[in-house]
Amino acid sequence: MSDTWFSLTVDLPEDSKEALETALYDAGASGLEIRDREAPPMPGVRGPAAGEAIVVGWFATQEEAEGAAGMVAGEFTGARTQVDRLEPQDWSTSWRSLIKCVQVGRLWVGPPWDTDKAPADKVKLTIEPKMAFGTGDHPTTSLCLEAVDTYMGAHPGASVLDVGTGTAVLAIAAKKLGATRVVGLDNDVTSVELARENLEVNATPDIELSTKTLRHVQGTFDLVLANILANTLVELAPLIAPKVKDRLVLAGVLVHQRDEVMAAYEKQGLKPAGEKVHNEWIRLELQR
Repeated sequence: MSDTWFSLTVDLPEDSKEALETALYDAGASGLEIRDREAPPMPGVRGPAAGEAIVVGWFATQEEAEGAAGMVAGEFTGARTQVDRLEPQDWSTSWRSLIKCVQVGRLWVGPPWDTDKAPADKVKLTIEPKMAFGTGDHPTTSLCLEAVDTYMGAHPGASVLDVGTGTAVLAIAAKKLGATRVVGLDNDVTSVELARENLEVNATPDIELSTKTLRHVQGTFDLVLANILANTLVELAPLIAPKVKDRLVLAGVLVHQRDEVMAAYEKQGLKPAGEKVHNEWIRLELQR
């Protein structure tokens, strides 16, 4: 594998995106990154203009990248291209610069190499990102952490269910803020294994982590959290809603997906209880 790669960045009308993906693979792209309204970029990464998408392809040689750029210019009306050389990096360490520590309410969340930055007056969560989602710096996670902080402040000793727990950051936050029973579910075995490591680091071993389905979780919970994709939230509404004793917090929802997700849970008998927008994302809250 070459140490140096070349990227071709293409801005074009969103309805041409899928055809471009196929064309770039045919032109020799080793991988693609898609940025559109369904998959907005991470913080600090340029997003597409309204009605457009950005597709980034990676090529092993400059000749391949420039050849693909020429193909795009000739076949895709309105496309704008840019070829860049990517200098070799030690990805085993350079990726760490992308993980940021955050403060949300009473909470400080950060990776192990930044724990010395935690203020003494904050509840500290040390989260090893590895291969599971949820380190605190993504808007959806921050929105959920804020909701956890607010709810636990008003309901000390509440029980909490975290659906799609990932790194278990939300479950750990709830436990450290005084929750009693805390259950974290994830259908990815690797995520649960990594989450258990985070429980150990944060001295919260009594959180129940499992790959069980919602059907196999006993009881209801004062606070139910689900930071997962909108289509999955809609699909799971008949299983998530019955677990809600008091409050449900949903994230992983883009603003334009709000109505569909909200309707799915109102259909289950829950009532709107507030919402908050952060960039393209929205947090939805419902009440029993």
